[in-house]
Amino acid sequence: MSRPRSLYDATGAQLAEVLSGEPAYRVKQLWAGLYEQCKALDDITTLSAPLRAELNEKLPTSLLLVRESVSDKGDTIKFLWRLADGHHPIETVLMHYADRVTVCVSTQAGCAMACGFCATGQAGFSRQLTVGEIVEQVVRASRHAKQRKQRVANIVFMGMGEPLANEPAVWGAVERFHGDMGISARHLTISTVGIVPGIRTLATRPLPVNLAVSLHAARNDLRDDLVPINKRYPLEELMTACRDYLRVKNRRISFEWAMIAGVNDTARDASELAKLALSLKPTAHVNLIPLNPTPGFPTRGTDAAGVRRFADRLSDRGVNATIRRNRGTDIDAACGQLAAGQPVVLTARRNV
Repeated sequence: MSRPRSLYDATGAQLAEVLSGEPAYRVKQLWAGLYEQCKALDDITTLSAPLRAELNEKLPTSLLLVRESVSDKGDTIKFLWRLADGHHPIETVLMHYADRVTVCVSTQAGCAMACGFCATGQAGFSRQLTVGEIVEQVVRASRHAKQRKQRVANIVFMGMGEPLANEPAVWGAVERFHGDMGISARHLTISTVGIVPGIRTLATRPLPVNLAVSLHAARNDLRDDLVPINKRYPLEELMTACRDYLRVKNRRISFEWAMIAGVNDTARDASELAKLALSLKPTAHVNLIPLNPTPGFPTRGTDAAGVRRFADRLSDRGVNATIRRNRGTDIDAACGQLAAGQPVVLTARRNV
C-alpha cells in the first residue's frame, strides 16, 4: 500500500499501516481526534508525544496558513493557504451566521473555466486539489469555529476551481465530511458551471447532496461569452443533464446568477431564466448574486434596485428567487473574488 501524501489524504487503512507497531485502538483514537473533534495532531493527547512527533514527520499537513483576513465584524474569515508543494495558493472562507456556520471550500488551485467576471478564472489553472487538501480546509475552519462554540453545519464547494472537473477528489471529500465529520449530505452543496459529464457522474453517487449550477445567462450566445465552457456543453445539453439528475435524485437544483449591469439583468434575461427554471420539476431555485468587483472585469454589478426589480420579474413568473447577501467583499472573500493573488511567505510545515 502506497504511503499517503499528507495526514488528511490518509485512509483508515493507510493510518493503520503507518501505526502498524501500535495497538489497533490507536487508529481509532487518531481518526476520532482528526475528524470528530477536529483537533490538531499535537492536541490529540490520547496519543503519546513521541508518537505524535513520528506522525508529524511521516504525515505532514498539506496547507500552510499564510494569512487570515477578517470582515463583517468577525463573522467572515478568509484563510489564505500555501500548498505544501509550492503550487498556486488557495483560499477558504468561513462564514458565521446566527443559526449556522458555513465553509466555502476550494477544489482546485486556480481554475481553467476562464469565466471573465470571476477572479479565479482570470488567474488561470495550476492543479487539482487532493481529497486531503479539500478536507483539511474544513477541518481547520472547524477548529476556528469551535473557538466561538459553533459547529460547521454547511459546506459549499464554491471556492476556487470547478468542482466537477475534479469530481473524484470532491466526492472523496464528501464521503469524509458525511461519514466521518457527521455533516448531513443535505447540507453539502456542489457547484458547477455546467460540466455535463460531472453532473451525470454525480447522479450515480449515493448521497443526496445539493447541486448548484452557475448559469449566469439563459441563451447560448450570451452564455458563450460569460461562461466559455458553454461552447462545449450548451444549454440544451446542460438542461437535459439537470432533468436527468432530478429524475434520479428528486433534489431541487439551484441556479446561480451573477448580476452584471446591462449584460444579464434585463427583462429579456428574466424571462429566459424563468423559462429554464420552470422547465425543471421541481422548479429550480434562483440565487441572485450582485456581481462583486474584480480587477480583470471592468463591468460593474447591477445596483440594488436593479437586482430587486429582476427578482420581482422572476417572482411574477412563479420562480422562487433569493438575493444573496454579499459577505467579505472588502477582503475579496465574496463570490467570484477568490484569486489568492496576494504575495505569500512559506512558513514551517507543522500539523497545526
